[in-house]
Amino acid sequence: MTVRTADRGRYDRATAHLDAPLAVVDLDAFDANADDLVRRAGGKPVRVASKSVRCRALLERVLARPGFAGVMSFTLAESLWLARAGFDDVLLAYPSADRAAYAELAADPKLAAAVTVMVDGQAQLELIDSARAGGTEEIRVCLELDTSLRLLGGRVRIGALRSPLRSPGQLADLARSVARRPGFRLVGLMAYEGHVAGVGDSVAGRPLRSRAVRLMQAAARKELAARRAEVVRAVRAVTPDLEFVNGGGTGSVQHTAAEAAVTEIAAGSGLYVPRLFDNYTSFTGRPAALFALPVVRRPGVGVVTVLGGGYPASGAPGRDRLPVPYLPEGLRYDPQEGAGEVQTPLLGAPADDLLIGDKVWFRHAKAGELCERFAELRLIEGDRITATVPTYRGEGLTFL
Repeated sequence: MTVRTADRGRYDRATAHLDAPLAVVDLDAFDANADDLVRRAGGKPVRVASKSVRCRALLERVLARPGFAGVMSFTLAESLWLARAGFDDVLLAYPSADRAAYAELAADPKLAAAVTVMVDGQAQLELIDSARAGGTEEIRVCLELDTSLRLLGGRVRIGALRSPLRSPGQLADLARSVARRPGFRLVGLMAYEGHVAGVGDSVAGRPLRSRAVRLMQAAARKELAARRAEVVRAVRAVTPDLEFVNGGGTGSVQHTAAEAAVTEIAAGSGLYVPRLFDNYTSFTGRPAALFALPVVRRPGVGVVTVLGGGYPASGAPGRDRLPVPYLPEGLRYDPQEGAGEVQTPLLGAPADDLLIGDKVWFRHAKAGELCERFAELRLIEGDRITATVPTYRGEGLTFL
């Protein structure tokens, strides 16, 4: 019996009394993945990316483990909600234009002490000031560094289009602006190397592409480590009491942690290990988050149809953005239909062993986006459900 076959048996037994669709998190796998992130971080604290979890109970669970500290949030409204719920160290990873939320932040000492906002330009500081609505609390600020790799004199750019701040001088200039501006305090720097942390370097059946990715990532890590160290020195010359320098991502934890200039690592997807994280040489995780869809039709030999299934992930469209049929092993999409809005045909020999009402287990392409489809997560330990917890959606919240 393979590990996957044994897992299917556990999940089917645990949920035998429940009808699909449903979503589960295997806590044994979740905890093992958390331990692996801490091991790879080499003693530096791991800040949990909430967008990759989107479940308050699981955020609390992982933050209770040694080696984890703080949340990296994805919207300002979410940041305030988490702070009100008792999370006392929330770093907003993206600039916001939510004026109402800024007014709340500036008016509440508890929120202002717990939440750090992201900026990469003067215009964002001006927007925050214009949104204070009389609030006088000091706003904690983090600056974001552009991590992209530039080649051929800048004509080729590899990396996400994020911050315009690239050089030590640019970061230091904005740091001085924050220092001069009443009502703000610079506390951190962030640099997310998505082209290293979020791109698999061992894609099955594509050896040349995989080698090219590894070469690119090696060059990117070397260039960024040197530039990030220079940026940190330049900003600390302006703000010596900088509290943190955040970097990384699930796919680059150990590499980023090795940089002396970095004080903490960001990671989140490595807790659930969705399908996009199968193609890495830097780590191997255990799939922890899955969803099950029920068999509702048997159109013919070697075919079953499940209810729902069209849950594509964000990003550039492609087959790798679709959920993958995972259990039983050997099922695949019909190329004419793919993952459907309300039904999904699945092909393969295992279909002939499935009955109406049986569950087919899927893995989402990305981590937290699964939780936008389900109000609850069933938490499995061994072969039984030990808790049922709400996702953000289940708490009535859809931040994006």
